[in-house]
Formats: sequence, C-alpha cells, structure tokens
Amino acid sequence: MVGTTRSSALFALAAVLVPSVAAIGCSAGSMGGSGTTAQAKAAIRDFLEAIKRGDDTAARGMLTEVARAKTAEMGLSIAPPVPASATYSIRECEPIGDTGEVVHVSTTWTDTDADGFTSTDDVIWVTRLDPEGWRVVGMAMKVFDDAPPLLLNFEDPEDMIAKQRSVAMEIQRRAKAAASQAGASPKTPASAETPPGPAQSNGVRTGAAQPTKTVQ
Repeated sequence: MVGTTRSSALFALAAVLVPSVAAIGCSAGSMGGSGTTAQAKAAIRDFLEAIKRGDDTAARGMLTEVARAKTAEMGLSIAPPVPASATYSIRECEPIGDTGEVVHVSTTWTDTDADGFTSTDDVIWVTRLDPEGWRVVGMAMKVFDDAPPLLLNFEDPEDMIAKQRSVAMEIQRRAKAAASQAGASPKTPASAETPPGPAQSNGVRTGAAQPTKTVQ
C-alpha cells in the first residue's frame, strides 16, 4: 500500500500524527463534522481500491500534487502487486487542527500468504483537503512494539525510502539476535525483504498497501 516516515514537511506531518498514532486508531468528533470525515474516507477507499487492482495511475492520482510529482520523478510505483486474498476495512476518522483540512483515517489491511498464514495490520492514513479534493499525504503504522510508529511522508520519497531501508536493517538485526539466542542459524524474515511503505523502485518496495507485520 504508499503502505507505510524528512525535511521540514516530514516534521510537520509527524507533529500532527504523533498524538493519535500511539493507539493506531481514530475517533470521530472534533472539528470538521461528519461530511468532512466521510469525504476523507471516500478518498482512502478510492486509493486502496486502486492499489488492490494494481491501478498505479489511479492510486497516484489520489496523492497530493507534490507527492505525485516527487514519486513520479523517482520512478516509484504506487500500486505494487498485492495478494488476491488481500482485504481492507476503513474504520474511524479524526479531523486534526482547527480548520478540519487534515483528517486521519484508520484502516486495517488483511492478507493470507502462500503458507496460509493470515495477518492483519493497522495503518493510519493522513489525508489533506487540497484544491482538487481530499488527497493522501502520508501514513503511520507500528512496525516494532517497543518503538514509535513508522511515519512516511509521501511528499518526501527520498526520506521515505531511507526510513524503509532502516526498518529492513533493524528487522534483520533483530532476527539475527533472536536466532543467536536460540542457537540457530539466522534467517532473514520476508518482511525485511519488503519493508513497509507506498511505492516500488529498483527492487525496494515502498507500497503502503501491504504493511509489514508488527515485530516484537
């Protein structure tokens, strides 16, 4: 999923994400009203549906203008392949700030791998009301239970990819440490090969539609 984390733009995004990301959930209320949250939800639904069917053009069209330009410039795919079994659900929303022009949309993403293992992950999408309508600007998700949520700013793809690589390295480090304690040969987890985030370029997955399982 873009599923999935900076310059000054990232710090601004983190500032509005952190207060509600801790619980990886949203609640209705605040400023903006039900009409605002309904429109933000609709934007996320269109975005995730485009990712599910592999429609990169449609998925990219749901990003902010800056995010579209930056990801296109770097040749990033917004809708990498996802399992046919993948499903999602859109939960509650929370308008952020006094203007109601930023809304957090809480979702779950579920898929089943080739071994029949089903996983469900929580993702908060950050939407913003731009002149062309509600668009996706970033996302937040928990990767490690003992670490802050991973924040990805789609308007800063270089930093986004750097953070994804850092997460992949940390997953490998933890896997090796666990294997060493168990006296077994370390095996690189599949999640380390496909770090969380929204697009794909040069073998590095940055698509946020498929969040990485939470690592203990």
